[in-house]
Amino acid sequence: MNPVLPSLKRLIRLCLDRLHTRFVRWTRPFTPSLLLGTIADLGRSKSELMAENALLRQQLVILKRQVKRPARTKRDRILLVLLARAVRAWKQTLFIVQPETLLRWHRELFRLYWKRRSKASSHKPKVAAETVALIREMARENRLWGAERIRGELLKLGIRVGKRTIQKHMRQVRTPRPRGQRWATFLHNHAAQIWACDFLQVTDLFFRPLFAFFIIELKSRKVVHVGVTRSPTDPWVAQQLREATPYGHAPKYLIRDNDRKFGSCFARVATTSAIEILKTPVHAPRANAVCERFLRSVRQECLDHVLVFREKQLQRVLNQYVAYFNQARPHQGIQQQLPEPSRSSLSFVLAT
Repeated sequence: MNPVLPSLKRLIRLCLDRLHTRFVRWTRPFTPSLLLGTIADLGRSKSELMAENALLRQQLVILKRQVKRPARTKRDRILLVLLARAVRAWKQTLFIVQPETLLRWHRELFRLYWKRRSKASSHKPKVAAETVALIREMARENRLWGAERIRGELLKLGIRVGKRTIQKHMRQVRTPRPRGQRWATFLHNHAAQIWACDFLQVTDLFFRPLFAFFIIELKSRKVVHVGVTRSPTDPWVAQQLREATPYGHAPKYLIRDNDRKFGSCFARVATTSAIEILKTPVHAPRANAVCERFLRSVRQECLDHVLVFREKQLQRVLNQYVAYFNQARPHQGIQQQLPEPSRSSLSFVLAT
């Protein structure tokens, strides 16, 4: 046998292996590019592709054990969605994301696609800037006007605008209003017809309790009535209300707290005088703020400077303070006016 033939065969086989290695190295992309990798796979056998596919799959299984949530870009999401369309069993081939996640990405891409398709070709606004400014001014200056009312006013001027367009521009200048009526608004609207009452506990020289009962008119801040007792029972409180409302001079509403001193007798007198009782919420002193502020003034300006011996003395001191409070003390809540101006103060105001 010729010894040259085996050597020639080995040389040819070596050259073919070198050529195949060079060809694979030339066709393999230097960067992980999907397009170049797909072109390079066209010249490879099916068995080699299946082996590489199994190898890559096993590497993904290993990486999945270590990386719980790999980072993904928008480009990765788009490619995964497009490639999933070409694979029949795409749910079984997904490793790094869940099938629900891929479906959600598909819905987002579909939404972006139709948003771009539905986008108007012209960016010119359909409503003139002057009309938009007029709509905002109407909505700002007229809080009770709705979109239909503003639309009607614009039709008077010959301007035709849709209701939805008006609502869109109204939301930019109007803040949402709270539903219902606030307590402060109710008091302001009905101040002329509302009185408020409350108790003030005073300790005398021998540390015995005394109770002062006040009734105040909210609008003028005038103290209508004051009474003092050591035992404020329900009949006594009812008698104070009866004395404060002679000859039908009674308010429409009377604010009181949830004190047990206001019993059935007090409610009966209020009903007879056509007075509606308004109870303040529990632990809400601001609901009776005018009366609470008056009690603070009584303590700071009067009782903190006097030693109280007995009930009659306290009644006399409080009567003098109430006269000063009604006829000589200005109040911020009524623009520094007097609740019950005296003749001298009226003549001074008229003279100036």
